Amino acid sequence: MNELKTLDYLVFLVYFLVVAGYGYWIYTKKKAKETSSADYFLAEGALTWWAIGASLIASNISAEQFIGMSGSGFAMGLAISTYEWMAALTLLFVAIFLMPGYLKNHIFTMPQFLRQRYSGTVATIMAVFWLLVYVFVNLSSILYLGALAISTISGFSFLNCTLFLAIFAVIITLGGMKVIGYTDVIQVFVLVLGGLATTYLALDLVATQFGGSGAWQGLGLLRDKAPEHFHMIFSKGQLAMPDGQGGQRDAWFDLPGLTVLIGGMWIANLNYWGCNQYITQRALGASLPTARKGILFAAFLKLLMPVIVVLPGIAAYVLHQNGLFQTEMLGAVTVDGVANEVIKPDKSYGVLINLLPLGLKGLSFAALTAAIVASLAGKANSISTIFTLDIYKKFFGPDASEKKLVGIGRVTIVVAVIIALIVAPQLRNLDQAFQYIQEYTGFISPGVVAIFLLGFFWKRTTSLAALVAALLTIPLSTAFKFWAADIPFLDRMGWVFVILVGLMVILSLADPKSKENPKAMKVDLADFKLSGSFAVGTLLVMGILAALYIVFW
Repeated sequence: MNELKTLDYLVFLVYFLVVAGYGYWIYTKKKAKETSSADYFLAEGALTWWAIGASLIASNISAEQFIGMSGSGFAMGLAISTYEWMAALTLLFVAIFLMPGYLKNHIFTMPQFLRQRYSGTVATIMAVFWLLVYVFVNLSSILYLGALAISTISGFSFLNCTLFLAIFAVIITLGGMKVIGYTDVIQVFVLVLGGLATTYLALDLVATQFGGSGAWQGLGLLRDKAPEHFHMIFSKGQLAMPDGQGGQRDAWFDLPGLTVLIGGMWIANLNYWGCNQYITQRALGASLPTARKGILFAAFLKLLMPVIVVLPGIAAYVLHQNGLFQTEMLGAVTVDGVANEVIKPDKSYGVLINLLPLGLKGLSFAALTAAIVASLAGKANSISTIFTLDIYKKFFGPDASEKKLVGIGRVTIVVAVIIALIVAPQLRNLDQAFQYIQEYTGFISPGVVAIFLLGFFWKRTTSLAALVAALLTIPLSTAFKFWAADIPFLDRMGWVFVILVGLMVILSLADPKSKENPKAMKVDLADFKLSGSFAVGTLLVMGILAALYIVFW
């Protein structure tokens, strides 16, 4: 039944009071020390390595993973885990190669990097692009997915759920990065504990459905009953999945073969984990050793995430194929002006939570809410940071006081959330919202990654080259989408990246002044040296990843 009982509400209330109370305590404790806008937006020097790692994951794991990735698990299986597992490898790259450059050059925002390395024009263009994507794609989709799940679980209306999540997130965000960073530690604990409980009971339900018992037996039955859902690398035509319109489409178009290992997946991940204010902001206020430890901790947590966010979706698929959830998995979509009920993979996680016993349902509900609120808060804080420091301060208030900047940042948070509240209901016709987020974020990803990588590692890269890449990334991506519709979006991202890099190299080499570029990044080989413990951790993560891909190829 789609409702919470008294015990569930009590469990959730305890979670809410702990997070809100701890956040308020952090806020009052740190407020006296808050002396600048950088302190408010970045928590400069205040976050420990475990707080950085926890905050990275809490901000990353949201409704798009719990709901969106579980939905993709229902539709295509374990293969969607490549976003999590390849992210662990990407995090190591960021920690080793990008973080030294950011910290040594005192980079606090991504547009600031572009301004220092290239020009104010490039920085402003990309700041606007980021703000548009963060507000209209990321913030809105997280709010939509979160409200959809909470509405499914609690029985409250979709509108009331969006309002609740928005208000909760704003309360957390207004306290600044310190409050977000430290409350994220609690959020991660709750989402991992509640997520593991949901996975365990989903697997146990699978075992019970087929005459057995126990989560381990349930996991074996998943592989036995849905072997096509346990492949990491797809070939064309290997798996058909619901298209959200009542038909089917080839899963290869979402995860095209080896592209997930050596192609466009790297563009998506490097953009998200290395060139994204929303994520890098957690580590930019720390020392290099602290930042690296935090990022390594996050990499280990990423290895665990598919157990929490993908396996429940596969369990829901197996149960659905065996006759359960026949009506619960349906959702209304409008095709050619006609309303139809079709299978909605994104409903799978909420449907499973409704089967949990008293108390545990409240815990899983709290875990889901924790993930959503943490991600909303982190995204809103990043929107606020970019707008305040890179748009408002530059064009409207160059002489604004630190107090004024913090105030503008808080107003920006409220405005961004209001826009997301308006846009979120318009996303109801999506089949897999996770794939929607990846595809449309991918319109700017190739340009961002090309500009950042060449800016970091090739001193001759010029401002003109970066400007051309910034201006062409969306038009090229749009052209590929509409004129080459048979190319998977990850491959499209890869081709756009290659084209933009080629153009940037040609334009930079054509400028004789590029040989002595005063704006080149200041990085020495010694900055890339690794501590012994970090090196061991890196090798361990890589070994686990190799084993996972070999077993589930």
